[in-house]
Amino acid sequence: MRLKFAALLAGVMLTMPAVAAMEQQPAGSAASAASYVTVGDPSKLSPAATTVLITGANRGIGLEFVNQFVDRGYNIIATARNPDEAAELTALMADYPQLVVEELDVTDFERIDLLGTKYATQPIDMLISNAAITPRYKSAFQRVDGVDWDMARRSWEVNALAPLKLAQTFMDSVAASEQKKIVVLTSKAGSFELGPKMPMFYSYRSSKAALNMNIYTLSFETAKRDVIVSLISPGQVNTTPGMKMKVAIEPEESVTKMLRVIDRLTMEQNGLFLDYEDGRVLGW
Repeated sequence: MRLKFAALLAGVMLTMPAVAAMEQQPAGSAASAASYVTVGDPSKLSPAATTVLITGANRGIGLEFVNQFVDRGYNIIATARNPDEAAELTALMADYPQLVVEELDVTDFERIDLLGTKYATQPIDMLISNAAITPRYKSAFQRVDGVDWDMARRSWEVNALAPLKLAQTFMDSVAASEQKKIVVLTSKAGSFELGPKMPMFYSYRSSKAALNMNIYTLSFETAKRDVIVSLISPGQVNTTPGMKMKVAIEPEESVTKMLRVIDRLTMEQNGLFLDYEDGRVLGW
């Protein structure tokens, strides 16, 4: 039975990204702008360089995106829920001043608005929504009578609503850039066609399905501003410390392949759900 369950788990996990920086704080923080942490100097961002804003950048996929953007010489505005605990991320600043780390819990819409104001005059070539809650909690495998409703609400806030809020807030900055791209990481687990045909991951799967619909709907607006918004499945990625799955890939491979897809994005991919390997269109 253990072998059968392990095989089943591996198959289901193939449909999910293991995304960095779980965002689990409630919305509506009353904190003032002065109480939020910024590590680095935004004035060091180069006016001539491509600029990226990425959420959930303290580890895993998000951190690997930052590493590869550093290699490209990009301006990087990276967010993390707890910058003081993002040692690998902040250590990059010692040799790379074009990196700024901003404290952000993506459910804190007040903070998103403050960041929108702070960077209002900064064109953002790529907005990458990476932060998410993945089903690594006890109730994830429960059937309907075991759904954790607090976790369900939190998953919807983080996975479905926050990326839309980020797109709303930074839309003008993206539209003012050269590349004009919004990239949202999603999961095959939220696909009616590709998701596992079994009763599990209610909160996660429904939040990702809602995310997909939000971004698809948004694409009708972005097209009018020449902004490309696309959903990408990063594949199954080893991002959990101390846990390696043989069927999973490493963040470096996932991000390298995603960037090839992102680099080639055109308006023809606006509003589509794409695979990380080759950019093929995935079913809803």
